[in-house]
Amino acid sequence: MLLPFPNRTEAGRLLAAELKQYQGRSGLIVIALPRGGVPVAFEVASALHAPLDVLPVRKLGTPGQEELAMGAIAPGGVRVLDERIIKELGISQETIERITAAEKLILEQRERSYRFGRPALNLRDLTAIVVDDGVATGATMHAALKAVKQQRPKCVIAAVPVASDAAWEVLAGEADEVACLATPEPFYAVGLWYEEFPQVSDEEVRRLLAQSAQQKVA
Repeated sequence: MLLPFPNRTEAGRLLAAELKQYQGRSGLIVIALPRGGVPVAFEVASALHAPLDVLPVRKLGTPGQEELAMGAIAPGGVRVLDERIIKELGISQETIERITAAEKLILEQRERSYRFGRPALNLRDLTAIVVDDGVATGATMHAALKAVKQQRPKCVIAAVPVASDAAWEVLAGEADEVACLATPEPFYAVGLWYEEFPQVSDEEVRRLLAQSAQQKVA
């Protein structure tokens, strides 16, 4: 696989090709991790003729190093913590709970914003393909997969264009199957493996969800 990917759209098309055996399969749903995973997942859902939905997940950043995840939260009361990072940095339980509470408010707000009044996800007995634009530590995808598995789907597939070796192992431990196009090392950050890696806005997320829903109706 040639890196970097041009952008999230092209990465999504390449990832969809990796998942082509699921094309047209009944009981299939593609779930994006907003915001960056949505443009990738939109291409996967379009190619596989599957509905697209979202599962908001919030990283728990370490104090003073917010990009470094000490864990993540997802709907359904899911929280995963990286005990190694917490111990190494001496992060107190009080700090963890404070950051969790703040991120939970954002998580709930995002979920309301993206759902357009639609009911919460119901994944029982479905095949769920969970998509992000890449995985560095695996914290957010780990939380997402736990939240998905709570709903007892038939099968859970973690799908990302690029991941670190360590994150790939996290995904393999949580998902029934992992689709990943590249695991370059040293990894550093997801954005390094894209030529264009702009922030994805809430408006873009809502637009792609609406466009995907319209495609399914058509």
